[in-house]
Amino acid sequence: MLTTLPHLHDHPLALTLFSYLFACAVVFATDKYALPKRQRRRHSLPRNLRRSIADVIARLPIIALVFAGFFSISWRPLYAAAGTISFFVIFSGISRAKFKFIREPLVFSDIALVADVFKYKSIFYANSLNIVFWLVSFLYVFGASALYMYFEPHLLPADNRLFWIVIMILVADLPWVLLFYGPVNRPVARVVQHLVGKPNAKESTLRFGTFASIIFHFIIWLGRQREKIVAELSERFLAVVQDLIGHDEDNKAPLIVVWQSESFIDMRHCGVEGLELPTVDRMRTLAAQWGRLATVFEGGYTLRTEFAVLSGLEPDDLHVDASYPYLRASHYTNIVWPTKLLKAGWNTHFIHPYDRTFFLRHKAMPQLGFEKMSMLDSFDHDPLRDGPYVSDSALVDKVRDIIAEQPDDAGSFLFVATMANHGPWEPGRVEGMSDPVEIYLEILRQSDKALGELIDHLESLDRPVWLLFYGDHAPLLKSFADPFPDPRTDYFIVPLAQARTGNEEPTEFREDEPWNLLKALLRHAGL
Repeated sequence: MLTTLPHLHDHPLALTLFSYLFACAVVFATDKYALPKRQRRRHSLPRNLRRSIADVIARLPIIALVFAGFFSISWRPLYAAAGTISFFVIFSGISRAKFKFIREPLVFSDIALVADVFKYKSIFYANSLNIVFWLVSFLYVFGASALYMYFEPHLLPADNRLFWIVIMILVADLPWVLLFYGPVNRPVARVVQHLVGKPNAKESTLRFGTFASIIFHFIIWLGRQREKIVAELSERFLAVVQDLIGHDEDNKAPLIVVWQSESFIDMRHCGVEGLELPTVDRMRTLAAQWGRLATVFEGGYTLRTEFAVLSGLEPDDLHVDASYPYLRASHYTNIVWPTKLLKAGWNTHFIHPYDRTFFLRHKAMPQLGFEKMSMLDSFDHDPLRDGPYVSDSALVDKVRDIIAEQPDDAGSFLFVATMANHGPWEPGRVEGMSDPVEIYLEILRQSDKALGELIDHLESLDRPVWLLFYGDHAPLLKSFADPFPDPRTDYFIVPLAQARTGNEEPTEFREDEPWNLLKALLRHAGL
């Protein structure tokens, strides 16, 4: 190697071009493994030679920019090729791991969650990201880099070195910077949008590979012109809600409580015997509407179902914002239900016993019409004493206190997002239990009991009360099933206290989607 490398470097342009093309070949060969073979077959599009050529050409600049980045810090083409290959293979590997876990490849908005993955390792099931992970990672990155720096001669010209260094840094970095410049981004975004079509993470990953798919979706997200689209959505939803939000001036104003139950699904649907959930059964008999809920995502990403309920928007309405709508929450301020209720004179309160910065809720919720928030810092919670999450029983106590503060001459809207059912369901969560399924079932029983206490309290209030209960997604309970046999969760729209007339008739089972729930509740309530 010591004798061969100098001879290779006698032809710097040819070697650099060869190194780039070799990196491209390896990237093209390995990118497909971001998805399992069955998924590649399921989501592959009909073969089209023209589109296939366009897809290949579209990936070349992305690979070239990554190659240029490694070259700019080393001026070593073999190192740049090895760095580029490692970069793309690592992204594909992470995407494959994510897909194996929750059946979605990496999407551009996952980059915004990187800090949260390391901060909340347990909630992301990422406890393997420990000191061993970091040691291996640093040894690979810096060890391999040091070997290349030592053995491979650089190609930096002897004359005007500073000039060439600056030029190469600009070549590698300026295109990325210009993506954030409107006059450049907007036309690029239009071209990329035409190339990609309707955003679909699985199809894009198959067509362009993981990293290029992430970049293309990010470019579309940056250049997305939301103002006109949001205005059209506002007009569409205004026609639906303009006559809904109000109350009878002769009676006390209504209270709406939305109870988003983390990872809740009635396991009796899945053949589990011996599970008693009396509160769930009680809601079924009291409900004005109930059934199974086709949630936005299976096994995670609570915010997607949460936003669908709050906004009344389907994922297709959100386009590229659908994967992480809170990144652009301000654009949807005038569409979402809490804002409409707030403008109609209602009190709006968001309650969630977890870190307020998680999923950027501390920024998003005020933009989505919530005038008050009660987050983890509002609870007396000690993880060593109380377990990893605030129990639903403690949450019910907090909700009762908040309800007591609500005036009865104005409507009140309380959105409660629970945490108690969240995984992992490890030994120690429930005393004397080690099996994840048994732990999950016991926590369901505890949550059902706490919910019963809340309903008893709501029934005692001297005002019309409406409860919307639903599970945000099926649990990631892989020891029970992977994938879940039926990922639909359960929902109930329940009139309580003065909202009950005593003449209600039994209701039938009805499937629905989360974006329809609040509209259905308001119609049942006659608001």
